[in-house]
Amino acid sequence: MMFNERIWTVFKQNWQHTLTYWSVFFSFGLSISFLGPTVLDLRCQTQSTLQEITCVFFAQQFFLLVGSSVGGLFKETQKCALSALFTCTLLISVVFAIVPLCHSLLLLAVALATGGLAMGIIDTIANFQLVKIYQKDSAVFLQVLHFFIGLGALVSPLIAEPFLSETNCVLGAANATSELRHLRKTLGRNTAHNWSHYHLLTEGIVVTQVAYAFWIMAIISLPVPLVVLALLHRERALSCCCRARSPRLLDQEGVDMKTWAAGPGEEEPKNLHTEGHGGLFSCCRNKPVHTLSPFSTGVHILGGLVVFMTDGIIGVYSVFVYSYAVDPPLALKHKTAGYLSSVFWAAITVGRLISVPMSCRVRPVHMLIGNLAGMVITTLLLLLLHTHGMFLFVGTFFLGLFLSSVFPCMLAYAEDTLDYQGCVTTFVVTCAGSGEMVLQVVVGSFMHRTGSYSFLLCTMVIASVGFILFCVLLLFRHMHR
Repeated sequence: MMFNERIWTVFKQNWQHTLTYWSVFFSFGLSISFLGPTVLDLRCQTQSTLQEITCVFFAQQFFLLVGSSVGGLFKETQKCALSALFTCTLLISVVFAIVPLCHSLLLLAVALATGGLAMGIIDTIANFQLVKIYQKDSAVFLQVLHFFIGLGALVSPLIAEPFLSETNCVLGAANATSELRHLRKTLGRNTAHNWSHYHLLTEGIVVTQVAYAFWIMAIISLPVPLVVLALLHRERALSCCCRARSPRLLDQEGVDMKTWAAGPGEEEPKNLHTEGHGGLFSCCRNKPVHTLSPFSTGVHILGGLVVFMTDGIIGVYSVFVYSYAVDPPLALKHKTAGYLSSVFWAAITVGRLISVPMSCRVRPVHMLIGNLAGMVITTLLLLLLHTHGMFLFVGTFFLGLFLSSVFPCMLAYAEDTLDYQGCVTTFVVTCAGSGEMVLQVVVGSFMHRTGSYSFLLCTMVIASVGFILFCVLLLFRHMHR
């Protein structure tokens, strides 16, 4: 009872901050998954080849990684953090609005790179602030935070679906409709193919209706910066960011965890400081790498590698499962295969919602063991039953369910292991972004060279490596307890 009362009391003192960070992550989720279902329409809009349009994916993921790395620079004070969140959420709305106006591939890449940078900064700041507010009780609130990512990622494809071009993309040629339909059917086939045959260079005007989907998402995400602005106004932080050094977050909120009386068998919470929790580079500046203990270094590296693998699987699976499904031996219809991404993100959303009450009763380490073991078993079954189309849907759901809470659980587990010292939040977020960027390129290359069957094989190998790394982390902590 004491534990729940403590969480509720701290939440009441910080409810506006918490709801703001959750709404910010909904905007983040909207930006994650819209590229997958709209890629053909964006090809039509920019008149580019498939190989050229995939550079847009890399640009967004690369700058998301950059944003995650530098996001900690804005976490020094509450004023800096909220000002950065306001700017980034507003940028996301602007990016949604201008994407339909980018008829050049370069302009589209610049726009999405800007959005990726904003997403990375949001990712680092929101995770960090919740950890600093709730500390040892942060697991529950991190689960809700990442539930809102899944919710946004689920909503985005549903908004885009009615506006995807099937017969409305006018390429200035009589056979435009049949060509686009053929392109949709063959997009996922990564066998050796002369993609130059599908180069959409025409002298006609390219018209798609997907612009309405982007403008709807821009309107939906627009209230988020207004919510952040309201919190800024409440904190009287509308002055220039970082002009003067203001009190640290917890000091400004008046939340001192020392005020809590420890219950029977409980440890007295520590009064924790923000030193070492800057950006990836400021961490090293505040505490040089050679001064970190071997235990702290090991937890950073192993925890980061685990989320590198698991978040990499999320990125790989959400992008390539359609390509795998439309190829032999399954050869599903492209509309049927299109539901796989929605099933995957729906499972992640449901899993993060279920994890909220579970995290109140189950320790993060136990949730991690169950999730990672389930992830390996599911990928193995998907590989063994690769000829069964129905099981692909079932396996996709369970894979999303097991992957859903790995990141917030790992973040809470690593922070708790190090007593909230060091650079865990920034480092873990950066590793997660790196995994999504790197593994998409690696798995895509394997699928292009060896065929779509290697998709499930690569997924199982990555899942197994992630589970082994987590076992090493558990052994490492046990040895240094």
